Amino acid sequence: MKSHVSILLLLLACANAEARELRVCADPNNLPFSNREGEGFENRIAEIVAKELGADLVYTWWAQRRGALRNTIRVGKCDLVPGIAAGIEGLSTTRPYYRASYVFVARGDGRWAGLSSFDDARLRDATIGVQLIGDDGANTPPAHALARRGMYANIRGFTVYGDYADAAPQSDIVAAVADGRVDVAAVWGPTAGYFARRFPSLQLAPVTPWLDGPQWPMTFEISFAVRREDRELRRELDRALERHATEIARILEDFGVPVESPDPATGSN
Repeated sequence: MKSHVSILLLLLACANAEARELRVCADPNNLPFSNREGEGFENRIAEIVAKELGADLVYTWWAQRRGALRNTIRVGKCDLVPGIAAGIEGLSTTRPYYRASYVFVARGDGRWAGLSSFDDARLRDATIGVQLIGDDGANTPPAHALARRGMYANIRGFTVYGDYADAAPQSDIVAAVADGRVDVAAVWGPTAGYFARRFPSLQLAPVTPWLDGPQWPMTFEISFAVRREDRELRRELDRALERHATEIARILEDFGVPVESPDPATGSN
């Protein structure tokens, strides 16, 4: 009996030693991307990848604020961060699993039919909602595009972080178009697509062209980020993303994310 117990304990110890964890850093209150309840599309995609890797999904919750990457993945609090622009400096990124652009959000009453460019003359007399990050030059591409055209007075800022006491901190910029606080808004596509579903009267149109001036892209390919030295993990993630591309596309569609197909020529860095 004693030997049987010893063998059982040894087997349990081996099983525990071999248990794998996929440690993910994510925002606990950032729909449609993620929340603590696992209701965001990044949560859903992380679940798929963890299952493919045979790993337990373990979260480190950290608000998506300035310094989030510096205080999480770069100091070893996790091994993976979803929703990162491909090619970000200082980390290694997987193959992109979606590509999206900033979009114009407007009421579908005909006034804004055909709106697609910041050079549209109608914007000169409009109040325009934009997502703002800060006042140190690190603002969103639409904010820079309007400033480049001297349209400072037109801008109505909505922090990209939103009111964190709200269950949907980023929703206000879309609601502002629906209730008339602004005439139109330029919003990151996944945010716009998800929250616009609450307001059937709204219409979305991608901002074109994809590059405004020499340095402000309006379209981004989105990947997982890992540390540069975690090459094998990146390769595993690439395989998982490729294998489950159809399932991931279905999740994005369910969340109203207006996506473009990732560029097959884009490789991991």
